[in-house]
Amino acid sequence: MTALHEDWEILRGLFPSDWRGLGWRSGAIARLRGFNSPEDVLRTLLLHVGCGWSLRETAVHAKLAGIAEVSDVTLMNRLRQSGPWLRQLCEQLWRENGVNLEPVVKGRSVRLLDATTVKEPGKTGSQWRIHYSLRLPGVQCDHFQLTSAKGKDTGEKLGRFVFQRGELILVDAGYSNPKGFAAVVAQQADLCARLNPASTPLFDVKGRPFRLLDKVNKLKRAGQITEWPVQVRYEDVVIAGRLCVLRKSQAAIERAHRKIVLYQARQKRRDTPQIRQYACYVMVFTTLPLEEASSRQVLECYRLRWQIELTFKRLKSIVQLGHLPKQDDDSSRAWLYGKLLVALLTEKLARVGSAISPWGYHLPEEASSPQSLA
Repeated sequence: MTALHEDWEILRGLFPSDWRGLGWRSGAIARLRGFNSPEDVLRTLLLHVGCGWSLRETAVHAKLAGIAEVSDVTLMNRLRQSGPWLRQLCEQLWRENGVNLEPVVKGRSVRLLDATTVKEPGKTGSQWRIHYSLRLPGVQCDHFQLTSAKGKDTGEKLGRFVFQRGELILVDAGYSNPKGFAAVVAQQADLCARLNPASTPLFDVKGRPFRLLDKVNKLKRAGQITEWPVQVRYEDVVIAGRLCVLRKSQAAIERAHRKIVLYQARQKRRDTPQIRQYACYVMVFTTLPLEEASSRQVLECYRLRWQIELTFKRLKSIVQLGHLPKQDDDSSRAWLYGKLLVALLTEKLARVGSAISPWGYHLPEEASSPQSLA
């Protein structure tokens, strides 16, 4: 128990300064009911989402640790109420981590789309795929869908989302395919997507195959940016857009090549000369008009997606095992925000770890001045 409380002191020092006030103002702690303090509420929620325990297991562990005496039903209700609190904590930590959540393209509603899998504990534990959308700059989760992890219509696809006219959709290469692009433009939204050349053939403005490799190989200098007008075709639909390309630094290219070798060893991706050449560039397809966003702004838009993707990558390693609340959307969203919060706290801990005090945690405010032991 001593180690448990000491570890909590370290973790608590990573929270945003007004985390307790956010809890009261968000409505998450209107009444304590089974908890002694806002601190115990957050601590119990993090036990649930961070350790992957079921609600019942979490209630038992919290009681043994002396931080809460609640039923699994009460804990579920508390989780559901805490969604806005957890979301605001995530938003503040992202900003602390140096991520400016304001989109580069002004006047646009911007959404980030992603998916990840969850395997519940046990040999026969269910596998689920979570499809979700975060709206910027407030990182509100405005879409949350559970599907099986295997089978028809369970993969990452843009067609499962509903878009509004004029929205800007930021996605990674996993969503790069003509059918998905057509689903976005059919709803009069715009797209900014990392290109996967294998799944998304490009055509020039005259409808001829676009010689992508010949084009990008002309970029020889790190940081060099260019663009070409291109088309993506799906059945009878022609999607006009631009391909914005940036050549990576040599260090980034070498990292990408090492990753290809690693994936090849794990039999996740083939290692071919063509794939290695494409790995030298960041290629982003967009339907944004040139007068609204330059190539640099398009790439900055995707950089925002990539900055948040770093947290997603950590989230995916944390989210893979756990009991996912499936009773309603509110509890599922709160659970997702809790996982994001754990990922962001992990990032912050890694960042400040080298500068942490020799005694292992930050001194609380009231202990900042010497006190007599007499």
